[in-house]
Amino acid sequence: MDIKKICVLGAGLMGNGIAQVCAAAGYEVTLRDIEQRFIDNGMNNIKKNLGRDAEKGKITKDQMEAILSRIKPTLDVAEAAKDADIVVEVVIELMDLKKKVYAELEAVVPPHCLFFTNTSGLSITEMAAITKRPERFIGTHFFNPVPVMKLLEVIRGRQTSDETVEIAKAWGKKLGKEVVMVNEAPAFVVNRILCSMINEAFFVLDEGLATAEDIDKAMQLGCNHPIGPLALGDLIGLDTQLRICEGMHRELGDKYRPSPLLRKLVRAGNLGRKSGLGVYDYAKK
Repeated sequence: MDIKKICVLGAGLMGNGIAQVCAAAGYEVTLRDIEQRFIDNGMNNIKKNLGRDAEKGKITKDQMEAILSRIKPTLDVAEAAKDADIVVEVVIELMDLKKKVYAELEAVVPPHCLFFTNTSGLSITEMAAITKRPERFIGTHFFNPVPVMKLLEVIRGRQTSDETVEIAKAWGKKLGKEVVMVNEAPAFVVNRILCSMINEAFFVLDEGLATAEDIDKAMQLGCNHPIGPLALGDLIGLDTQLRICEGMHRELGDKYRPSPLLRKLVRAGNLGRKSGLGVYDYAKK
């Protein structure tokens, strides 16, 4: 399959990062979101990332302009997806919303188009089942920040074809990613392990075993982690962390029960870096 055009649905942190790496790999990209401010923020983030790379000499100014010229922002889903070879969906981690997006896409995309969902742990099979092309549906889980992180988890659903798997793997490698194949299960591999660790750190904090700073310091110095689990939760977004934990709890049982402290912080709107307050107060940093 000759892939030329990628449609990225969602211009947030993950979506604009995926759009950037696709354009840098030579693909024509449409970047779609539901409000102009989201589009503007996404494009500004891409420009900032590329500008930083140009200042460091990783790319030239001409290369930067060429990458930007391959990204077309839009609010119109039909315009974004009408002739796409691949649609990469990067909407919020809510199953009903993702299903609604795919139902809308079916009326727009060409028959050969593949659906790639960037999900942290939702069922690929469940999403694919509401489409007319479950064999052309696959999970492609990127990591934040997308232009920097090398890993791509590729997750096949129950009906994903071997051809779709091979296309997704080759596409990931062209984007400069190391591809890991994963059999579908709640939270896949990385988040199954990582979010369990972060969740346990919240239990430890809630039980008063140590301060947040010392919990993070202990894991950094004792396990050689570049960032502590509580600070990482703030970086990921505590609402995202909670949704992943809830999904694992629902599917896998009480071993994965979300920490009451984590739930309390999310209810208070303390979501981490993106809200300015989570475990840590970023207004003070």
